[in-house]
Order: sequence, then C-alpha cells, then structure tokens
Amino acid sequence: MAGAGRATDRAPTLSIRVLIADDQEMVRAGFRMILDDADDIEVVAEAADGPTAVNIARQLRPDVCLLDVRMPHMDGLEATRQLAGPDIADPLRVVVVTTFDLDEYAHTALRNGAAGFLLKDAGPTLLLEAVRAAHRGEVLVSPAMTVRLLEHFSTQAMTGLPFQPAVPLTGREEEVLRAAARGLSNAEIARDLFISLGTVKTHLSSLQDKVGARNRVELAAFAWHTGRMRS
Repeated sequence: MAGAGRATDRAPTLSIRVLIADDQEMVRAGFRMILDDADDIEVVAEAADGPTAVNIARQLRPDVCLLDVRMPHMDGLEATRQLAGPDIADPLRVVVVTTFDLDEYAHTALRNGAAGFLLKDAGPTLLLEAVRAAHRGEVLVSPAMTVRLLEHFSTQAMTGLPFQPAVPLTGREEEVLRAAARGLSNAEIARDLFISLGTVKTHLSSLQDKVGARNRVELAAFAWHTGRMRS
C-alpha cells in the first residue's frame, strides 16, 4: 500500500543493514528474499513511497538504501538527492534500482549521489554485489548502462570537476585513475598494476581528494571528460 512503512523486529547485527523502498510489495518481497538469504546482509526496513523511505532512512541510517525510481509522492531520484546529494553533510549510501533502462535516470541518480544503478532484471548476483560495493564505498552500475555512461562522460562536462586538479597527479595515480574509469574493481586494478589492494585504495582516496570527486563514478567522469581515456 502506498505510504506504508515497516521496520523489522530483528535485532541489530554486524550484517550490512539494508532499507528496501519500492511501491510494489512483490518486488520488495523478492529483494528481501535475495538479501536476507545472504549471510552478510540484513533487511532492516521497507517503504512503499519516497517520503516514507527518506524518513525511515534518516531514523535508522541503514548501511545501504535500495530505492526504486518510480514511487508515489516522491521518486527515488529525489529521495536519493535528499539522502546522498552533494549538499548532504552525512550522506547515506544509495543504490537505485529500476525497470526502466533510461540514460537520464542513471545520470540523475549518480549526480544525486547514488552509489549504484541497477536494472531490476540484473539478477540476484549483481544485486548482492551492488549492495556490498556500496557498503565498501564503491560504485556499481548495471553493465547494460556502463558503456553509454562512459560515452556520456566523454562528451559532456561534469559540473564542479576541474579539467586539471590543483595538485598534479602522480604517474601511478594516472594509471589507477584510467583503470578505475574502465570499470575495473580494486582487486583487478591491484592485479593489473602489480600493487597491493591497500595501495589501490590509498591512490583512489588521494585521487578523490585531488580531483574533488565523491566517488568512483565522478573519478571516471573526470578521466573521460579530460581526455585521459582517448589517449
């Protein structure tokens, strides 16, 4: 029922705590079944519309919020902005999930601070990966959208990101930046560049500071927008 919100009675655990927001009860039930079946994930709340999702998220502060795009009263894109947008002091991690394969949804979701964008038919494995990636502070975008997003980044300016950072990037940072912009995971970057996983994370953190990017998607935007991926 639109407007309904429900928090579970389960005791807090060390699992990744997830809020599911979707106006279709069957979709919420399906996501809950997939997520609760994982040993490291726990669904702690559900919501059937945008305002309820925002209110519950602010109260419970789950580790990851799964938000549908089309919901009553407030869509998932606006809910994402209110929970994870650039002006939010302590943003939550949001993964937007939708039936609609529309570039404008993905662009808006990521600009509004989303840590992931998935199509509902992506499958259980990718859903779990997206939740875990968001919890780690990484970004996962549905493979069906990735190439088009990168093409978008290569042709359109990203507001707020410089063409050149104030502090020059090191040679290794340039390598890590290009690898991340190609969509490689931290583990894949470490393997390809023969460096440790901890070193990859250090370089990514330094890159975000130098570029002013909040996440890997904005780092990819910077890499494509500045021509690094065409050289």
